[in-house]
Amino acid sequence: MTPAARSQAAIALLDEIITAAREGGAAADTLIAHYFKERRFAGSHDRREIRALVFGAIRRAGERPASGRAALLGLAQDRPELLETLDGSPNGAAPPVPDEPVAEAGIAPAWLLERFDPAIPPADRPALLQRATLDLRVNRLEGAREEALAELPEALPSRWSPIGLRLPEGFRVEQAPAWRRGLVEIQDEGSQLICLGCEAAPDMLVVDLCAGAGGKTLALAAEMADRGRIVASDADRGRLGRMAPRLQRARIGIVETRLINPNREAAMLADLAGQADLVLVDAPCSGSGTWRRNPETRWRITPERLARLTALQARLLDVAAGLLKPGGHLVYAVCSLLAEEGRDQAEALTRGSSLVPAPLAMPTGLASGPGRLLSPARDGTDGFFVARWQRPC
Repeated sequence: MTPAARSQAAIALLDEIITAAREGGAAADTLIAHYFKERRFAGSHDRREIRALVFGAIRRAGERPASGRAALLGLAQDRPELLETLDGSPNGAAPPVPDEPVAEAGIAPAWLLERFDPAIPPADRPALLQRATLDLRVNRLEGAREEALAELPEALPSRWSPIGLRLPEGFRVEQAPAWRRGLVEIQDEGSQLICLGCEAAPDMLVVDLCAGAGGKTLALAAEMADRGRIVASDADRGRLGRMAPRLQRARIGIVETRLINPNREAAMLADLAGQADLVLVDAPCSGSGTWRRNPETRWRITPERLARLTALQARLLDVAAGLLKPGGHLVYAVCSLLAEEGRDQAEALTRGSSLVPAPLAMPTGLASGPGRLLSPARDGTDGFFVARWQRPC
């Protein structure tokens, strides 16, 4: 493909991604994969170049652009050589014309920036759009970090997590023998710190209330030495169904999955009421802490959707509190740096329940109300809020 054709392909993909963000459609990665599946003529170099243009334009535009062309013209303000590829050739886009829309550079929509936790200074925000790191968690059921480092000479020990590794971007983890035999699992270092902060131990009854595909479930099971019981629940059948092969590869046997219906969580977990040693609520959220992985998600969130998410988070915290036995612990986490999803929820639970804030074993992070914030700028992790409580005995 010519440079002009690659720019036109990027514009077409950006149009699809902008429409999907506005209408709640598929994620950017899904749309890109589908686009190239239908265009086998695009070689590996072309795919890399087009993908780089697409994500460069997405990361640069804080507000959702008017069109894919406006997004690419915005990127061209930082990379003027791109204007030469808009040449009107048969497979290329038309040359720029005066006064046509050009996406402005920014971190996020203005209304969203106003809702960031005040503990995060504005100077830290650009790091949310940097390229994400590739982190692995060592499965202590299968070996130690030193063993994983020996098998993966490209890896370095992570900065904060004692069971973490960091690999170069583009490393094909799933082709590594260490991954295939269950010694390592892909997991951001921040997620590892949250799981370690739960202080799960053998013979506990643990509920992972929003387990998804099981990333944190697997980490908790390893900390429990695969002894005890974990109930991993979620309302998304597809995500929950992806947990089984991960459990098998990690050789974990204490996890039982439970599909629950939205708004009926308490009833469908009633057999566990007042019994859990630990409940983890890794709640659905805006995802503002993961923009470096999914930068177009900041174009998807609206005030109305955020209000629905915070209502759901509050309800899940109430459900979780009812599952705790005396002396049991509740850990709340969101991959968000918005105050209303983090500290505001934690402060409301502290005021409105008998739960008592408990120490959180975490070697880094900023204080935020009764919890802590992790951020790409300061900690090199995805952005998270996490807090921990105990039910009085």
